[in-house]
Amino acid sequence: MAGTLYLVATPIGNLEDITQRALRVLKEVDLIACEDTRRTQTLLNHFGIKTKMLSYHEHNERARAEELGALLQTGGCVAIVSDAGTPGISDPGFRLVNAAYARGARVVPVPGAAAFVAALVVSGLPTDEFFFGGFLPARATQRRARLSKVRSLDSTLVFYEAPHRIAQTLADAREILGEREAAVARELTKLHEEIARGRLSELAERFSVEGAARGEMVLVIDRTLIGTETVYGNSEADIAARVAALESDGLDGRAALKRAARELGLSRPEAYRRLVAARGQQKK
Repeated sequence: MAGTLYLVATPIGNLEDITQRALRVLKEVDLIACEDTRRTQTLLNHFGIKTKMLSYHEHNERARAEELGALLQTGGCVAIVSDAGTPGISDPGFRLVNAAYARGARVVPVPGAAAFVAALVVSGLPTDEFFFGGFLPARATQRRARLSKVRSLDSTLVFYEAPHRIAQTLADAREILGEREAAVARELTKLHEEIARGRLSELAERFSVEGAARGEMVLVIDRTLIGTETVYGNSEADIAARVAALESDGLDGRAALKRAARELGLSRPEAYRRLVAARGQQKK
């Protein structure tokens, strides 16, 4: 019978965040496939784990997926880990998962830390709907194009970003998305953990100071433009105007109504009633 592939989440900083289940699985499997054997060796040494390791990263992912898939097919058990957090999240992993399924192996998640989830829940921004975009492109033109694509999403936006680009990314986001509340979470669970909150323009200025941007970073951006409530009230005419503006930005009618209702503090049924009434008045 085919073996089992375990996707094991490891700490993003504080080693106390590893789970008892993760430690047990790492001890019991035949092999640990890891992004950087040196990083993983530090973790294994701390917990006295002697399991054999094999490198598995973006440069050898395709070949290693075949090799590890063959091991799984013969009944072996493999754990895949990234340098930190959950494997497969902005890290290699999906090819090995597919190789495991193709060979009839079980694929089992061993949940744990994920930096973007930790940043989202401490940001103070809405968590009911969010869009995780991984790392933004390094080149300014491509980064700005990516931001333009998500401008009309009715969701909190979450991205990973490098410290040497964070100030420019914040400035680009302010220009393309408009002024919004945001948070930059850096060095999560580590000694110098910081959650910087404020408007995009304020954060861009803050992190443009030399030495301010250090460590691994997660950028969280609110879905709502600041000042919307001062421009639009919640009358029938106001709700119609806001829906029209959102539709012109690319949202479909249903999404535009949902977002306008949230921004203006109305329930969707009430917003819909006022929209219908406003459009009825316009036809007279």
